[in-house]
Amino acid sequence: MEKLTKEKIKQGLEVLDAGMDGKLFTHLNSCVHCGLCAESCIYYLAFPEGKFIPATKVDLISSIYRRYITFTGKVVPGLVGARKLNDETIVEITDLFFGACTMCGRCVPHCSIGVDISYLVRKGRQMLAKMGYVPESLQSTINTALKTGNNMGITEQEFIETLKWLEDDLRFEVNDDTACIPLNEKGRNIIYTLNPREPKFFPLSISAMAKIFHVAGESWTLSTQMYDATNYAYYSGNHDEAGIITQYLFDEIQNLEAKTCVLAECGHGSRAFRWEGPNYLKKEYPFEVITSVEILANYIREGRIKVDPEKITECVTLHDPCNLARTGGIWKEQRYILRRSVKNFVEMAPNGIDNLCCGGGGGQLAMSEYNERRMKTGELKAEQIRKTGAKIVVTPCHNCVDQLTQLNITFKLGVQIKTIAEIVADSIVPQDQKVISKNESVEV
Repeated sequence: MEKLTKEKIKQGLEVLDAGMDGKLFTHLNSCVHCGLCAESCIYYLAFPEGKFIPATKVDLISSIYRRYITFTGKVVPGLVGARKLNDETIVEITDLFFGACTMCGRCVPHCSIGVDISYLVRKGRQMLAKMGYVPESLQSTINTALKTGNNMGITEQEFIETLKWLEDDLRFEVNDDTACIPLNEKGRNIIYTLNPREPKFFPLSISAMAKIFHVAGESWTLSTQMYDATNYAYYSGNHDEAGIITQYLFDEIQNLEAKTCVLAECGHGSRAFRWEGPNYLKKEYPFEVITSVEILANYIREGRIKVDPEKITECVTLHDPCNLARTGGIWKEQRYILRRSVKNFVEMAPNGIDNLCCGGGGGQLAMSEYNERRMKTGELKAEQIRKTGAKIVVTPCHNCVDQLTQLNITFKLGVQIKTIAEIVADSIVPQDQKVISKNESVEV
């Protein structure tokens, strides 16, 4: 870690100088240290130490604010518990804000007075980013996205070759030689995005959506220039870099003249582009942005695709991504889909907006230095899954897919991990069939 300088301190404190930022000022000064947030946090549950209580993080960032921004803190810092921003404090903040928080937001609804703790952690990360203290492994992922347009550094040729063999498989799957994965087509209704881990490691997710779009008769396209729905600079707190990545996708949607951007199954990607993106770019989008979960639910509702729950008879449970469900408000749609697409759906406890984070969010999967902690917190999710008795775990987020896949192996859960699109594609009824009331498929 580079030595702290006066210039670095100045840059970091600019983030905390609330000025007219009423939200920051309010939440920095509102914690009453009741401790109710402790049991809501996966880090405290996995490591029951005082430093992992969410309120400790609030107190840490607030103490720095008091030391440098408030009159009392400047004059008599010891009286108000104000802390100096030095090398020791930087190490502590980096460890707790990057290495012991997924910014899942579960502590917020459990706070007795509604302190937005995850927001303050984001501000802390933003401060660290300004000073150049983003963990190297996370910054490397961001640098790759800035340089190549996707966080995996996939070349355009490699991407196109992957899509071509997926297109061949699609034609065989739907028994239609006209089925295709359209590339760089202008004026389509939808431009679809991906998590780069799909073409790299989970191509069946792309096949699933392509099959669904084909059966639904959708006008859609993929860009070979910019298709990455992720934005790891949202996790690092570097708003300048987050804005550049957002602009990449914004420009390509405009270039292809698409009416709607459909975001792949990626929790943080959905939040970063849909909700944070206009703030990064300081302008409204001239196109619609929705998630693939929402469009799949709409297809089923409108009858554009038909699904048969008898096709998936194994017990299925659902993991809700934090950025999609708790902070994005999308939790009913995936349940609507599953209750129509599988025969035996069971919930975890707790679930929905109170569901436990899997431990892979907040950039944890990109920060190898915190792997041991990540897997320990993930054990809580593994036990949730085990108690359901499910054989298939569904989650509409590829970060969660990665984490759950590792938990499945480490804790010997013996389950399949699938996305929502894969479940819908597996249960979809061909166009020449229909589902009758007894869930029996018959030829038309």
